[in-house]
Amino acid sequence: MSTAGRAAADDDGGELERLRAEVRNLRARARVHPLISQAQGILQERYALPDGESAFALLQRASQRYNVKLRTLAGVLVTAPRPDGRATLWFPRRVRGTEPELTFTQAHRSGSGSRSAVLKAVLNSTLAVVGTDMGNVQLTDPARGGLRIEQHTGLTADFVDFFAHVGEDGTACARAARDVAQGTVHDVESDPVFTEPARQAILAAGRACHSVPLTTASGMCVGMVSATRTGPSAH
Repeated sequence: MSTAGRAAADDDGGELERLRAEVRNLRARARVHPLISQAQGILQERYALPDGESAFALLQRASQRYNVKLRTLAGVLVTAPRPDGRATLWFPRRVRGTEPELTFTQAHRSGSGSRSAVLKAVLNSTLAVVGTDMGNVQLTDPARGGLRIEQHTGLTADFVDFFAHVGEDGTACARAARDVAQGTVHDVESDPVFTEPARQAILAAGRACHSVPLTTASGMCVGMVSATRTGPSAH
């Protein structure tokens, strides 16, 4: 191929990737837009704000002030019980309990107890046990149900886009959440748990996966940590 031909092919490839990234961004915004719109309406009614823009500005300020993702804050707003008419505060002041002993995590040793640091440490420890560098942590979505990705590593943008939110069936992580039991898929290509689109999305990254529920002391599933391998599982 000539130099001009290679340059044209590179340009076409770059344009294709740009378009794919744009589609992923649009899908991500479409997923969260209904939730934020619902939160805007609640805020507008609760505080007698003049319009939705004012409600969004309030939501955005709170997100920035308390360093909470806009999506997370909106999810809390639409799922928390509304205060009674006499209450001036919507949420009581948060009382922080003692941090759990997480001696295996770098986050604990470095003194960082943030949720993000703990989830990263859990993911890294799981990947080390499974022997792979691809995986993700999902948390339950109280507003929509199912699971949503909160942390990930080694996965393609297309993978993260497809599995950004999963429902209650059609994937191995959904089955593990439903059964509150860890599970291994030795060969994604032949396992019947997956819908065909989910199967193809995983096969683009790997051939086997392992999912472990994150549970409370009472046994309730609050999230999932999953690892993906490039070859069939040997265990």
